[in-house]
Amino acid sequence: MRSELGEAPEVVRSLIETQWTVIDSVAEAVHSHAVDMVLIAARGTSDHAATYAQYLFGVHNKLPVALAAPSIQSLYGVVPRLHNALVIGVSQSGQSPDVVGVVEEARRQNAPTIAVTNDPGSPLGRAAEFRIDIHAGAERAVAATKTYVAELAALAMLSTALDGNALARRQLAAVPDAIAEALGLEEAVESAAREQAGIQRAVVLGRGFNYSTALEWSLKLKETTYVLADAYSTADFEHGPIAMIDPGFVVHAIAPDGPTLPEMEVVLGRLRDAGARLVVASNSAGALRYADVPLRLPESPEWLSPLSAIIPGQLFACHLALAKHLDTDHPRNIQKVTRTT
Repeated sequence: MRSELGEAPEVVRSLIETQWTVIDSVAEAVHSHAVDMVLIAARGTSDHAATYAQYLFGVHNKLPVALAAPSIQSLYGVVPRLHNALVIGVSQSGQSPDVVGVVEEARRQNAPTIAVTNDPGSPLGRAAEFRIDIHAGAERAVAATKTYVAELAALAMLSTALDGNALARRQLAAVPDAIAEALGLEEAVESAAREQAGIQRAVVLGRGFNYSTALEWSLKLKETTYVLADAYSTADFEHGPIAMIDPGFVVHAIAPDGPTLPEMEVVLGRLRDAGARLVVASNSAGALRYADVPLRLPESPEWLSPLSAIIPGQLFACHLALAKHLDTDHPRNIQKVTRTT
C-alpha cells in the first residue's frame, strides 16, 4: 500500500502527458450529442471519484450530475430514461456487473458512454463506446490508492476538455508536483498515527470538491485500520452529528482555501471549543491554527486540491494500520475486486 500510494505523482504525470489526445477526442464526440446531464455509475472508492465529478462537471461545465443507483435496474428491473445523458462508468477493475449494466443500457439507448478504468479490456471497457485508460499500472494492495488519484485526474482532464479551458490545462500540469509535495507530510502523519493508535472512532469532514476527499479518507481508515470513521459534509455535520463530539473525540478535517473555507473554520472553532482532537489538512494558516495535528497542504486551485489532499489521508490510514500491527495490504473480510449485482 505504501509503495503504491507513493507512485501517484508519476502515475498522474504519465496520464497527463500521454492521454490528452484520447480525452480530447472523447470530448469532441460528446459535443456531437445533445448532452444536458451526466450519470455516473461506480462503487466503493470509485464512487468517491464520482462524487468529485459532481462538483467538477457542475462547477466547470454547468452540467447536473447524478450518481446512478444500479439496483434500480439490476434488482428492480426498471430501466431509467437516459436520453440526453452522458453516462460514465468509473471502476478501477472494470469488473462490477452492476456498473457494467448501467453502461450497457445507456449504450442501448444511444447515449454517449465512457469507461474510466485501469483495464480497458475489462467488461466495463468493452461495454462503453469510449474508454479512458487511467494508466495506473498494477495495484496489488486491496486498498485503492494510486488508482483513486488517477481516476480523479482522468475526470478532471475530461471536464477540462469538455470546457476547452486553457488555464485549467496549465493548472493540471502542476498537479503531479503538488502530489509529490503532499507525500512530504509523511513524517508528521506517521507521528500522529502512532499517537492515535488506540482510537476506535473518528469523524472526517470536508465540503465542496473535498467532500469526496472526506469520503475516501474515512473509507481508508475503515478498511485498513477498522476504525469506525464517518465522513460528513460540514453542512450536514452541523445538522445533528456534531452532538456526538466530546473531549478527545478525533476529527480529521480537509479545509483548503476556497469558498468552503470560512464555514470550515467556524466548525473547526466549535470543535476546538468542544475539546475535539483535530487533525487538519489545509493550505490556510487560519484553518491550521485550530489543529492539534496541522498538515500543510501544497498550494493548489481548489478544484484540483482533492488530488493532493487525499495523500495525507492515505498515509494516515497506512501508518495507523502499521501502528495497530495490521496487514495494510490484505485487510480482513474484503478482496481487491468486488463484483456486486
